[in-house]
Amino acid sequence: MPCNPEVLKKVPLFALLDDEETAVLAGLVEAKRYSPRQRIYKIGDTSGRAYVMVSGLVRVTTVDEDQQDVLVDEPALGEFFGFASMLEGTPHQTNAIAVDETVCVEVDRDDIETLIQRRPHAAMDMLSVLGRQIHGAQQLVRVRAARNPNEIIEAEMTVGERIADAVAGFGGSWTFILSFLAGLTIYSAINVALGRRAWDPYPFILLNLLLSMLAALQAPVIMMSQNRQDTKDRLRGELDFAVNRRAEAEVQALSRKLNAVLDKIDDVEDAIRGRVGR
Repeated sequence: MPCNPEVLKKVPLFALLDDEETAVLAGLVEAKRYSPRQRIYKIGDTSGRAYVMVSGLVRVTTVDEDQQDVLVDEPALGEFFGFASMLEGTPHQTNAIAVDETVCVEVDRDDIETLIQRRPHAAMDMLSVLGRQIHGAQQLVRVRAARNPNEIIEAEMTVGERIADAVAGFGGSWTFILSFLAGLTIYSAINVALGRRAWDPYPFILLNLLLSMLAALQAPVIMMSQNRQDTKDRLRGELDFAVNRRAEAEVQALSRKLNAVLDKIDDVEDAIRGRVGR
């Protein structure tokens, strides 16, 4: 069914198009209705089409190495999906399934080319929007890569957790050990010296009671601090994994670009040899 130009104006990618450009694009694209659980496209599909959400709900998923479905996106109204594959002319890397009764605008690569041919300035408008989105994604990656797990956890610390860390830090130091030994020595020496007038004569029952109470309180406090340290280690491991995964993706991208450059160099060499042979 035909597409309403007002729908396209709500799409971020087409937000900068003027009324004439929007009208031209609305005459090219088509609005399609999907039933619940109907597949819109699947991995490897070469239809070369992208879709814009008008109403309903769509789940965009992919399959990991364990053959498990992984949710990639649930596009909101006005957002598009499958756009990168459409622009590159490559097969879709994800699956898209309508969860509810859904209406999407189907955009073909030829539709974009026709729009640009008729309205060349529309290309710069769309590129400007894509540029802002790319910058936003890059900024998000930089912020997430630079996160310090210690700063994140400390920002969410409660008063009790701060006290637990302070107690565990002091209880595991030589300052505590030496001062505690000195206190025990002085306490025992005074009570021995006082003899019968001592408030806690040998075998120092009151001292044993105090030490037992101290151990009973100190153990759970130290365990609280250890649990917090486990949380820090887990968060640090997650951040390291995310950074390593991005680094691997960047290395793969560089390898693909290097291979493409080498192929171009081989083509140039072949062309030069052909001219020399003439």
